[in-house]
Amino acid sequence: MALLDFFSRRGADEKAEMTFIDHLEELRWHVIRSVIAILIGAVVVMFFSNQIVDGILMAPTRPDFISARWFCKLSHLMHIGDTLCFPPVDAKFLENTMTGQFISYFTVGFIGGFIIAFPYVFWEFWRFVKPALSEKETKKTRFVIFWVSFLFFLGVAFGYFVLTPFMVNFYFNFKLSTQIVIMPSFSDYMENLIYTTVGIGLLFQLPLLVMVLARLGIITGRFLKKYRKHAFVLILIAAAIITPSTDPFSLTIVTIPLYLLFEASVVIASRINKEQEEKAKEWS
Repeated sequence: MALLDFFSRRGADEKAEMTFIDHLEELRWHVIRSVIAILIGAVVVMFFSNQIVDGILMAPTRPDFISARWFCKLSHLMHIGDTLCFPPVDAKFLENTMTGQFISYFTVGFIGGFIIAFPYVFWEFWRFVKPALSEKETKKTRFVIFWVSFLFFLGVAFGYFVLTPFMVNFYFNFKLSTQIVIMPSFSDYMENLIYTTVGIGLLFQLPLLVMVLARLGIITGRFLKKYRKHAFVLILIAAAIITPSTDPFSLTIVTIPLYLLFEASVVIASRINKEQEEKAKEWS
């Protein structure tokens, strides 16, 4: 029923109501344009692949990385010595297959293309969904493209400048035996980098996801408040898994933004529920 309502509302403002096949055809073109945008971004990234790999992707593995210097300066300003300074690591990566670097070349291209084209991809998605919204709902979501893109890039930046240096430093300094030489493949490093950048960027969409679920009546602010303690424990566990370092400060760095996202979700859900209750009173 929800799907039928969606298509019914979407066609209400059009001269002739579109059929289900028409909607699928329109969705197909939105997807095609999004894929083309990603491919264009990928071509640009692959054209500058050497500079991007050396200057951007490998930067968090170096001791002079900008956020590594910031954390060390912060450590000295807080008068806690070198607690937040990263021990130097000699990060080298090995490829033991002929196709390893070639596949990584395309991986770098397409992931980079997706990041560059993300605002446009969401804009295409929004163009498909927007006609189904009422005029009042459209006004309330006026800056949705900006906020979705902002939260995504904020999450990517947080993962790149904070989580990735901690991840590299921890795993290269973790030793079970002095006879074990750590030399992961570049593909392995890329996989982890994707999780700590693009993955975190998508995770930062939590408040917007909660907003949608709250409007659909799936979750409420009361529900989130009721299980706030449980959510904090889950966030703490997730932060402990994400954060390679066992240092309390490192754990705090990851926990704070994740918990702030949860609290923002509580506020958003509560406001939406309040609006829905006021509308229900008006109708009654």
